Amino acid sequence: VLEGVNFEPNSSQLTEDSKSTLDHVAFTLKDWRKVRVEIGGHTDTSGTETHNLGLSQARADAVRDFLISQGVDESRLVSKGYGESEPIADNNSGRGRAKNRRVELTKIE
Repeated sequence: VLEGVNFEPNSSQLTEDSKSTLDHVAFTLKDWRKVRVEIGGHTDTSGTETHNLGLSQARADAVRDFLISQGVDESRLVSKGYGESEPIADNNSGRGRAKNRRVELTKIE
């Protein structure tokens, strides 16, 4: 989970604070030239399932686009939106919903 990567509400627009976190990720990925990663976008259950799936894909794409803009080779990055399908916390509380709104990097073999 990329701690510190956040978006404007109901948007795929990265917050300014997120960019410094992603700068560090880009720096690390440029050092590890052989590593390929999936950027997985996740949402909470607010809104419809269809909307959340699209939003999670747009957010994963935004992270991918940012990393490419920082010099990471696009062939090493795959983005995928999971919507609300893989919660890691209870969606019945604000804290749980916040945990479910996340971006994860997973190494691709």
